[in-house]
Amino acid sequence: MHTFFLDTGHWLEPYALTGQEAHHLSRVLRLGPGAQVHLIDGAGREGTFRVDDVAKNRVGLTPLSVVETPAPSPRVVLALGWTKGLRRGWLLEKAVELQAGGLWFWQAEHSQGRVPDAPKETWSGKLMAGAKQCGNPWLPELRTLPGGLKELIEAGKNFERTFVLHEDRRAGAPLSPSEVTAGGDALCVLGPEGGFAPGEAQALMDAGFSPISLGPSVLRWETAALATLSLFWWGGQHA
Repeated sequence: MHTFFLDTGHWLEPYALTGQEAHHLSRVLRLGPGAQVHLIDGAGREGTFRVDDVAKNRVGLTPLSVVETPAPSPRVVLALGWTKGLRRGWLLEKAVELQAGGLWFWQAEHSQGRVPDAPKETWSGKLMAGAKQCGNPWLPELRTLPGGLKELIEAGKNFERTFVLHEDRRAGAPLSPSEVTAGGDALCVLGPEGGFAPGEAQALMDAGFSPISLGPSVLRWETAALATLSLFWWGGQHA
């Protein structure tokens, strides 16, 4: 069954897909009246719908079943030092598959350029694409932290567990199964492609972030991010 995105504000009678979603259903997939489709809203709601009518820019729908799926718990947010990486879009899609609670991009000293003041619309598009592919009804929270380290440390006060993932394997013990399966929302901080600047990781540790190693190899930005999310995803399956 094909999955489509319908934002929360439009889950009401008369149900309809418009814009790009309607175009994809009717013009690309060529689905017609009677077809059944799966809809998600990115905030835990999903359902099975029947296509009733197809117009040029609108597809009318009738709900057959609608359910509310609880948010993944504990919530895991990945704070990534801003990098003009070519793999950011790929990472956004994978983060949905691995049920990340949020992806934050913070301004680090070694960041390439300035982090945007707000998440870009294209980033949300990547999340939606990932959600439609894997069927996850929850989209990660997107946030930018142009205030850098100070803003990041302040945001960390809202989490029960905070980690700094250091590229120096001597900085801390490897992330253990007991830590990933422990309860409580977690914030995991990674540096940008060039790594933490001198003093950044120490400032996080001074603020109470626990130093964690991802092993003996220095991982690339997107590899470290994916490895971290994979470990917590595994922990969630075995908690």
